[in-house]
Amino acid sequence: MIAFIAIFFFSFLVSLFLPWWALIIPAFIFGIWLLERGIQAFFVGFLATGLAWFIQAVYIHFLNDAILSSRIAEMMGVGSPWLVLLLTFLIGGILGGLGALTGLLLKVNLKPVEEPAGT
Repeated sequence: MIAFIAIFFFSFLVSLFLPWWALIIPAFIFGIWLLERGIQAFFVGFLATGLAWFIQAVYIHFLNDAILSSRIAEMMGVGSPWLVLLLTFLIGGILGGLGALTGLLLKVNLKPVEEPAGT
């Protein structure tokens, strides 16, 4: 739960000031620090980062009376601005999930190998 809150909060902050790809950085760092299993790392990163992006996208959607998301939906040919917001959640979630999983796998691969007993 702490990892989810940390990734969500810092992903939200990072995406306010830095380019879109910087969204991976908090998930990567907290994946190294707080997460222990692969499936857990991916889903915590996925949900926290995706939710942070989705909340920002919904805020922008209502702030400009859905003009931006409607035009993007029209350009993409998906029809509904809410589908664009769902795609935003999925893309942000995949980035966060892969970032957290990469951090965890880096931690696992950098652990020293234990010697077998009796050698």
